[in-house]
Order: sequence, then C-alpha cells, then structure tokens
Amino acid sequence: MTGAIKLPFDAAYIAIVLCGIPIILEAVIGLVTAFDIKADVLVSIALIASVIIGETFAAGEVAFIMQLGALLEELTIAKAREGIEKLVHLTPQTSRIIKDGKEIIVPAEQVKIDDIIRVLTGETIPVDGIIISGTTSINQAVMTGESLPVDKTVGDDVSSGTVNQFGSFDMKASRVGEDSSIQRMIKLVQSADAGKAKIVGLADRCAVWIVVAALSASVITYLVTGQIIRSVTILVVFCPCSLVLAMPTAIMAAIGNSTKHGFLVREGDALERLAKVSKITFDKTGTLTNGNLVVTDVYTSGKEYAKNDIYRLAAGIEARSEHPLGKAVVCCYKNSVDNNIPDVDNFEMIPGRGVIGNIDGEKILAGNIEMLNEKNINISDDYKQAADKFLKEGNSVVYVAVNRKVEGLIVLADTIRKDSANMIDSITALGVTPVLLTGDNENTAAHIAKQLHIKDVHAGCLPEDKMNWIDKYQSENEQVCMIGDGVNDAPSLKKAYVGIAMGGIGSDIAVDAADIALVNDDIKELPQLVGLSRKMIRTIKYNFIFSMILNFVAIVLAITGKLNPVVGALVHNAGSVAVIINSALLLKWRSKK
Repeated sequence: MTGAIKLPFDAAYIAIVLCGIPIILEAVIGLVTAFDIKADVLVSIALIASVIIGETFAAGEVAFIMQLGALLEELTIAKAREGIEKLVHLTPQTSRIIKDGKEIIVPAEQVKIDDIIRVLTGETIPVDGIIISGTTSINQAVMTGESLPVDKTVGDDVSSGTVNQFGSFDMKASRVGEDSSIQRMIKLVQSADAGKAKIVGLADRCAVWIVVAALSASVITYLVTGQIIRSVTILVVFCPCSLVLAMPTAIMAAIGNSTKHGFLVREGDALERLAKVSKITFDKTGTLTNGNLVVTDVYTSGKEYAKNDIYRLAAGIEARSEHPLGKAVVCCYKNSVDNNIPDVDNFEMIPGRGVIGNIDGEKILAGNIEMLNEKNINISDDYKQAADKFLKEGNSVVYVAVNRKVEGLIVLADTIRKDSANMIDSITALGVTPVLLTGDNENTAAHIAKQLHIKDVHAGCLPEDKMNWIDKYQSENEQVCMIGDGVNDAPSLKKAYVGIAMGGIGSDIAVDAADIALVNDDIKELPQLVGLSRKMIRTIKYNFIFSMILNFVAIVLAITGKLNPVVGALVHNAGSVAVIINSALLLKWRSKK
C-alpha cells in the first residue's frame, strides 16, 4: 500500500473541469458576441479533441498552464483608483457669506456669483473670487504647485481650493459650482484619457494566425497520414502555453525588482509603457526640489552688522509672524545657529508687507520692497544689486532694516534634492529628454533648470497648461512620462502615457492618479526603473522567440509522428519552465548607469 488515494475517475478531469471549462466558455462567448478570436479558441479545440481521443492528461496539463498564465496576468493588472472623492473634499462644505452686515454660514454649493464671502486664517477658499477688502498670503500649491505663498490684496483674484495663510479678507464670488477652479480640476482628472492600452498577451496578439495555422496543419496532416492522433498532437503543441507566460512572468519579476527600489507599480502594463517613453516631464516643487523653504544666504555689507547679527534680528522680529517666510526664517535660525531668539517689543505685523518691532532698543523692520517704499526707507545700490541677483535666481528676499536703514537681506529658496542633478544626467544618457513643467515664475524655473541641465522648460504652468504640453508632445508621437507630487499634478499624471507620483510627500490624489508611486521619494532610482522597463521588454522578446522556436520544432516532430499528445504537453511544460526561469532573472537585475 502506498497510502495514495485512488479516485474513481481520471485525476486529469479535475484540471479539465476547473481550468478547461472556463477557457472553453470564454472562447465561445468571445466568438458568439464579438467574433473575437483569441488564444483560448485554439486551446478549446485542442482540449476537446484530446478528451475525445482519450488523451486526458494532455488536455488537463494544457488547461492548467493556460489558467496559470491568465492568473499571473491578472495579478499584474491593478486598476488605479480615481481619488476624485479626495479632490472633492478639498472644497469646503460650507461658506461664510456676509449679508446685511451679518455672517451667515451656508452650504458651499449655495454660493452665488457676486456673493460676499469672508475667509479666515487657515481656511480653504470655497469658490473663485476677487478680494474686496483685506490683505493676505495665499498658499496656491494645490493649483499651481508653487513652493512660495503669494501675497494678495484688494483687486487680486483668488481660487477655490487654495488656502488663506493668515489674516481674514472679504471677497466677491466670481465663479461658483462647476465653474470654480477646484471643480474644473476634478473634471480634468475625470476626463483625462491617456489612451493607455492594458496588457495584451503575445499569444492573443497573434491569436488569429496561430488558430489558422494550427487548424490548417492539423487538417492537412490528417488528410495526408490518416492518423487522428497526429492531428490532435499538432493542436496540443500549437497551444501557446509558453507564449501565454512570456509576458506576465517577466512583468511580475520586473515589478518585484522595482518594489525593492522603492517603486510601487499600480498598473500592470505601466512598465511596458515606460520602456517606450522618450520624454520625462518633471514638476519642480517636491519632485526635483525638497519642497520646503530654507534660508540659503544672509547678505550684508558688513559695515555695521555681521551676518549672524542680521540673522538674529530677523529671526527675533519674525518669531511672532504668521507669514510662511517668517516662520521659515525662525525655523532655520533655530536649527542652524541658536535656539534662543531675542524678545520683541511693540510688535506690529502689516499683512502682505512685513513686520516691525523693537529689539534691544533698536527699531527693526523685516519685509518686502513695498514695505520699504511705504515707509520711505531708501535702499543703497549694493543692496539693490544683491537683491536683484537673488530674485533673478528665483529666490525670495526679506529686507532687514535697523533704525530705518537697510542693513541686510535674508534669502530663502526651495533647495534642490541632492540626487536630482545626477538623476537628470543619467536619464539623458538613456536617450530620454527631461522637461521641466512648473507653476513657478520664469526666473525660478530657469535657475533650477540651469543647475540640473534641463533645456526644455515651461514656467507659470497651471494644471491645464501642464496637460496641454503633455498632449502636444504626445500628438507629435512622443510618449511622455510625468513625475509630480501635488494635487495640481493629478490631471497631468493621468494624461501622460505613464504617470509617476512621489508617494512619500505627494498628495493621495496624485498617487491615485499615477500608474507608479515612488514610495520613499528617492528620485535617484528613476534611471534604474527606466532601464528595468527596457530590460523587461527585451526579456519578453527573448521569451517570445524561444517559445516560437520551441513550438516550431515540436510541430515538425508532431507532423512526422515523433510526438504524441502527452509528450507534446510535457514539451510545453519544459518550455514554460524555461520562460519562467528567464523572467525570474529580472528580479535581481541592476542598471549599470
């Protein structure tokens, strides 16, 4: 006794019923409803013919291999969630309307054009409009991706979805409901059609020719030899088992490799598409840069005050400021110089201009050029020239005056990631053209692009502009990959042939719109991903060539009677194993670039 369970029927029927019948049903439905000839048509014919002549093992083996390939293919196809509901949540559910001198809280969708709305500190603007009273600073990153807040005053436009950084202001609604900026953003994401084809297996691409060739060879062989077993063997060896496995096994191995390098592939065919990309468009803030303001320089003539003295005074006067620039100055001073900040007397903040106060008996002013002009404080030529230089490089400048005399400049900027330059050079070496698409101004964009050796630059881009540039490139037969991190990048990530989102610092909406997420934001691994995608395509082609040669040899042997259905099925097993092993080599592949 061996202890084995003896079944009252041939065990091969288990595979035939569980794996074969679904294949046959799908083939029949495809033929009847759409005359769609796929690889499963030939497999169905081979299964039925094998069972009729009693070759159940061959039928079961082929059915199992085909379903294994289908399972692997399904595992590689992950449908991206739209993330539209998260975009909707960016728009406030309520709005504060001023009517007859009173504040009335109403649902945001009830706001009408020309309604007067009050927006408090930290609140998200509910609709598009024009400021009619008050001065503030608006975080527009959600719409433009700009790293710096934008000062706004009476007469300036503000957009829904953007955030009021400090102070309160009143605005008149100009675009509401479906016409507001955030709602138009939602429409862009919903309507962006990247034309991305899902994985279509090699076997299905060649299905019509495989079916015609197999049936013709089988019929001709039977007519010439009169041996039905040879005809059935031809149908069995013609079944594209290794072809079915050629693509999904390589893709799964490549996805496994990419995961080790910090990439989460959310669409099964994303790597297949990435291999065809000729341009990669980059958002700036949070992608090529770190996405946060830091003090990069403290400029002073050195005649009256040293750099650290100016830095200390600026940090002291800004300590009570609500403005993002002021907070950045204080944070950087504490982190790099001293955690102790001087006390301030008679502090006054002028929205959109700067701050004033007394430190150690000196009257200190820290603000922008408009504030200096309003206070009639002159700027010497050397400070003017220094400020112009910093501004042309895309920096923000805070003027520091002591007793009505400008004594220094605090320079702030969003710094470039340490790996960005090498990454861009590696991408270029692979024959891919880098493109910068940013909402920042031309000076900032040009300065960043020069440091990173990016020649193709488009500044001042709104979400629609980024989409239009991508559409333009793709209409010129350039396949484009978009890399971004913000909500404003979501439509472009969806529109591009391949979208890659910065998963660590990026918004959930950007990640949901992308095909691939860079989980740890390690941008230096991008050349590895591009190289891996190309290596994957080569592996698929090698699998395809091997499978075709194996099938050709097996068919010749079947026609001459050297193979029976069982041996033919085993040959398929060997071919399938070889394909899987070749694909598995992708798991440890590493780019030399």
